[in-house]
Amino acid sequence: MWTDNQRAERSDGARRRATIHDVARLAGVSRQTVSRAVNDKGEIDPGTKERVLEAARLLDYRPSRFARGLVQKGAVTAGLVIPDLRNPFFPEVAAGVLEAAEQRGWQVVVWDSRIDEAREREALDVLSHQADAVVGYFQDPDDVLTRHLGGVPLVLLERGPQQTRFAAVGIDAVSGVQQGMEHLLSAGHRRIGMLDGVHGPDLRKQAFLAQARRLGLPVDEDWVVMCQEHSVAGGEDGMERLLDRRPEVTAVFGFNDLIAVGAMRTGRRRGRRVPEDLAVLGFDGLSLGELVEPALTTLHIDKRQLGRLAVEQVARLRAGEEPLRGADAWVTPELVVRDSA
Repeated sequence: MWTDNQRAERSDGARRRATIHDVARLAGVSRQTVSRAVNDKGEIDPGTKERVLEAARLLDYRPSRFARGLVQKGAVTAGLVIPDLRNPFFPEVAAGVLEAAEQRGWQVVVWDSRIDEAREREALDVLSHQADAVVGYFQDPDDVLTRHLGGVPLVLLERGPQQTRFAAVGIDAVSGVQQGMEHLLSAGHRRIGMLDGVHGPDLRKQAFLAQARRLGLPVDEDWVVMCQEHSVAGGEDGMERLLDRRPEVTAVFGFNDLIAVGAMRTGRRRGRRVPEDLAVLGFDGLSLGELVEPALTTLHIDKRQLGRLAVEQVARLRAGEEPLRGADAWVTPELVVRDSA
């Protein structure tokens, strides 16, 4: 029989999740024979079945729910990976996923990755055995995600359909930032800073710098400060550093609403009146923005629509259809003008 040295390995030497192809190769049989053996279906020679099952045991192979669903009817289970359930943005996205899934009679398993790449990979490893498809936020590149998926369909949130070979649902950051920058410019601001997020794609920062160049503003990367947290505290700290670096700033663009609220708090603490001395603009459209004083001007994102589109992508993948692409897979922010800018 075989030894542990024949277990599936990644190119970097680490263990990876074994696939049906690994079992077939080790047992010297076809993929169809492996499927019949592990699912106890159809006629199969007892000796061959024993060899296949031993290979599956050695490789720690477990067929995914998606693979079993090809031969068994049952309720669909979708895995949802959220980076931070403490941030009110993400529960609203999750609500959109749950509502759309419930309408289709699906179940949803929610996993909070806590902005930790190791937990993201663990989520994929677990959900690839428990779920028929996975929706979520992931920091890893496509090739790393592929190694942990085991063939389970994946829909990425906020990576952008043009940035991945997986199905995706994105936010049109370019349109949103353009609306915000033009609004600030029309109010007379030319020295505009940005408080960016430290993790995830930097689409908003790229869009911010591109718009600054397009509008002829004296703004470059030195006007962008990275916040260590996507939180009010992160915004407070980021604004302290921005004011130290660029005290002439008259407006600030927050990566999200929580960071923008933190910017307002620090601005007032350092003697800046909002919006008279410092205009503050957020990006999310959280209900929190209506409760702070002054009320927060923001770019509103339909977060539930983001979740609903993700479920539509899953349905298309399961039906063997092409996923939504281009504008159909984007959610476009809308400028909501309040008192802070």
